[in-house]
Parts: sequence; C-alpha cells; structure tokens
Amino acid sequence: MNTIDLTPLYRSSIGFDRIGAMLDKALLSDHTTPTNPPYDIEIHDDNQYAIRLAVAGFDLSELVIQVEKSVLTVTGKKAEDKTERQYIYQGISNRAFECQFNLADHVEVTGAELHNGLLTIHLVKEIPEEMKPKSIAIHASDPAIDRKSTRTKVA
Repeated sequence: MNTIDLTPLYRSSIGFDRIGAMLDKALLSDHTTPTNPPYDIEIHDDNQYAIRLAVAGFDLSELVIQVEKSVLTVTGKKAEDKTERQYIYQGISNRAFECQFNLADHVEVTGAELHNGLLTIHLVKEIPEEMKPKSIAIHASDPAIDRKSTRTKVA
C-alpha cells in the first residue's frame, strides 16, 4: 500500500488536523464493496447540501440520525418481525446499517424527511460573521523625516 506524505500540507495549513486521519481512513477502506444503503450527496447551491439514502423497508421508528464531533451518523435497525415468511427471492435488504459522513466545519444538519423509501438529510454551511472575509484598512504613517523642519535659513 502507498502512503501519502502530508508534510507540505501541514507546513502551509493551520487547523486541518483531521484531514490526515480522513485520508488514511479513505485509503484503507475497501471501495469494491457496495454501500448499504446506497446514497447520493447533492449540492443545491454554494451553502446547501442534501444526503439522500435509499432505506426501502425501514420505518421512521427504525432510523436514527445523530451528529457528534462533526460526524453525521445514520443508523437503521429493523424491528423484530415475528411474521414467518417464505421467499422465492429476497432482494430487499432488511439488515441493520450504519453510515457515517464527515462534516466540514460550520456544516449543520437542518432537517430530515422520509418519503417513498428515501431518507433525505438537509445540510447547510453557515460561516459565522467573524470568519467571513473582511477588508483591512491600510493607514499611511507619518514620514520618518519632516523635510520642512530640517531646512535651515541662509542669511
């Protein structure tokens, strides 16, 4: 396995300590395994996003959404079904799942809805006023030598 040297990133960046851990996790994960449940990540505009998960067969009471330390976790656990069923083919997954999404700084979950087997989680990035770009005024300083006062009168 190849390793990535993040030293140049750390030399020129401040506060991005999580990036190294996220890259390591992404490189170590097996990308050939299909995700369960399948999901889409949509961008609606510069600051609004949505995660849409296909949770066919799950009821509202069987789904949990939590955010802790900038990690969004969606968990689904089927209630025990006491009905005995016989299948010719079973293609609808009813096993428990847990999906995690790393959220960037200042990304907040604003709501969620379940409609037609799709769980949609709405996100918005709200940058605080103190973190938005601002212009800094540049003031001219007084000259170091005042030319008028250094001139002498010739008699």
